[in-house]
Amino acid sequence: MKKIPQARLIGDTCMEFSRATVAFPAELDDLRDWASVSSAGFYRVALLIPMCGSAGIWAPSCISSAQLAVAEINRGNGINGRQVQLIMIDSALEAKVPVEETVNDLIEANAIDAIVGMHISAIRQRLSKVVRQRVPYVYTPLYEGGENTPGIFAIGETPHEQLGPAMETLQKQFRPKRWALIGNDYVWPHTSHSYAKTKLKELGVGLCYERYLPFGVRNMSHYVDEIAHSGADALLISLVGQDAVTFNRAFGAAGLDGKMIRLSCCIEENGLLACGDRNLKRFFSSASYFGSLRTEGNCAFKESYYSLHGDEAPVLNVIGQSTYEGVHYLAALIGDKSCDWRGHNALSGSAFRYRSVKRMFSPKRSVDRAPIYLARAEGIMFEVIKQI
Repeated sequence: MKKIPQARLIGDTCMEFSRATVAFPAELDDLRDWASVSSAGFYRVALLIPMCGSAGIWAPSCISSAQLAVAEINRGNGINGRQVQLIMIDSALEAKVPVEETVNDLIEANAIDAIVGMHISAIRQRLSKVVRQRVPYVYTPLYEGGENTPGIFAIGETPHEQLGPAMETLQKQFRPKRWALIGNDYVWPHTSHSYAKTKLKELGVGLCYERYLPFGVRNMSHYVDEIAHSGADALLISLVGQDAVTFNRAFGAAGLDGKMIRLSCCIEENGLLACGDRNLKRFFSSASYFGSLRTEGNCAFKESYYSLHGDEAPVLNVIGQSTYEGVHYLAALIGDKSCDWRGHNALSGSAFRYRSVKRMFSPKRSVDRAPIYLARAEGIMFEVIKQI
């Protein structure tokens, strides 16, 4: 039987929120055969997250948030009466084994019942050709929009919802004359920047710089210097994970943080910690969730999260928290007996409720989209300014 070296099993059959109930991941290779993995006693969810490379900075928060969702679901009746377990798989672009090979082997071995994925869109596009409605696939992070493949449920925010209102708000407040755009070279930054350019035309504002970088650039000083000489007053950053950190450190070191406003839709609390507070002047983020949100739902979520993981748990942020939303979405999707998930996607408007920190529900409508907030970096924390 073929072994999957980058898959890990997270068993969580706990009934109480305590640090002792969090099972440590075990190498899937340690299991003797796939029959033991596909035991009918558990509902096995492949948790696809980047565990190396540029996006690996998000992994601890993603794992911890998903574990909380599993603990809450297992306190009830699990999914279809089966306790939920997570199989953690490295979905980084830089992973030694392509994630689609790992997932295909798991599906063919009947080792997983579903997928919850928090990874970049380029990986989702590759996986869509492999999964082919054999198991439900919930895709959790912000993304470029338009995912309508049956059986794939993309529940994250899109540029229309997230980027447009943020640009309008900052343009009104600071009135920059020219914007610069920089991002990694894949579908989400390209689509987001295409939308941003349309928005700039609507606002009557100029574009003076646009650049797309491969993953893993270690020295960003050249690009920072280009932006410094571009004449830009505002900068949209669509770099991912560690690449965004490296860029913002170089940006701050060049003294540009006091001269130019910056906006990002994917730099979250982990990124702030890594960037360092001296590199974060005039830095803004737009997202559906911040750890500092003072909502009733977030207060309850944080209490459960830290009760489970302790005070030194990975920092809460929109990327990690999306796996919590995704696991609960999956449970509600499978529990909804009124429709066959194979013929639907997140855009088809299936009406069901699920446990969510971000979203509101109404009895007569499908789930409403999450509110979007604009926040400003204050040191290494985000201060939420307003809902936009």
